[in-house]
Amino acid sequence: MAEKQPQSLPVFRQRLDKWLFFTRLSKSRSIAQKAIEAGDIRVNDARITQPSHTVKTGDVVVFSSDRRDMTVRVLAPGSRRGPYEEARLLYEDLTPPMMPGEKLSTFDQATRERGSGRPTKKERREVDRLQGWQDD
Repeated sequence: MAEKQPQSLPVFRQRLDKWLFFTRLSKSRSIAQKAIEAGDIRVNDARITQPSHTVKTGDVVVFSSDRRDMTVRVLAPGSRRGPYEEARLLYEDLTPPMMPGEKLSTFDQATRERGSGRPTKKERREVDRLQGWQDD
């Protein structure tokens, strides 16, 4: 008697930029393309710079964003950009949970580093004084 071979999952392929858009990891396909071209995306530990690179089921994708890195495993290709519940079925989140002390408080999220953004009124007056534009 012949032994039955275990059936593996069917292998589906899809463009990386489309897959990121369908999974809601990127707000738009053009933003996904820019992130890929910038080298912010890794597939199976290889840096990808081509938006047309295809991903298949089982691939591990590392997505670097502003706040943290996200690691996901591709489970299925997307057919449309649906609601979050539908998009969540396309990948398995492998990102390690944040440590309790590592979470940003709402105050930390809302504040900027000193010197970034527009100057305060006090800082603007100091600059004016340095440049000799002081009104007396």
